[in-house]
Amino acid sequence: MHSVQIDGSHGEGGGQVLRTSLALSALLGVELEITRIRAGRSKPGLAAQHLTCVRAIAEVCGAEVSGDDVGSQVVRFRPGAIRAGRYTFDVADIKPSAGSVGLVLQTVLPALLYAGALSEVTLRGGTNVPWSPPFEFLRDAFLPAVSRAGVRARIERTRGGWYPAGGGELLVRIEPLAGPLRPLWMSKPGPLRKLTVTSTVSADLPEHIL
Repeated sequence: MHSVQIDGSHGEGGGQVLRTSLALSALLGVELEITRIRAGRSKPGLAAQHLTCVRAIAEVCGAEVSGDDVGSQVVRFRPGAIRAGRYTFDVADIKPSAGSVGLVLQTVLPALLYAGALSEVTLRGGTNVPWSPPFEFLRDAFLPAVSRAGVRARIERTRGGWYPAGGGELLVRIEPLAGPLRPLWMSKPGPLRKLTVTSTVSADLPEHIL
């Protein structure tokens, strides 16, 4: 199997290089070695949510993995066949954390589109946390946008998860692609038709903070 080496310090030196590389590795069947993971962060290496991404995509494609430990800055990933199914990925399996489940979805969604059958994914952790796409963005902006390319997926939040405790839950239903992905051209903004503001807080907080 052909192997590709990726320097994880490229760009802003965060977790995006890791997530994108893992997704493409699973899709293309290419062995991967990622070094200097999150080198641009104050605490480099795999945090709980990043390790959840690694283990989630490994389960989806039956990958052999080494370096999948908290704090690791080197991961070797050898993918197998992508498999549809019912999956549950919980950031708290690594450690109690509000790690973003939206970023875990970002890692496994591309592969499951090519799994050949319906997949149902339960994601547990942070659903609305800083520096990551919140549930409302995924439901109201991201999935409608990629549906124009042929992606058929639905998302539901059964429990909210905020910083620092997490504990939220998303249910995602991902259908296999019916044909090739269509290109998206969004080089110019369309006319503004409506502006909606959503304020979401934990039920444990008083309403006046809204």
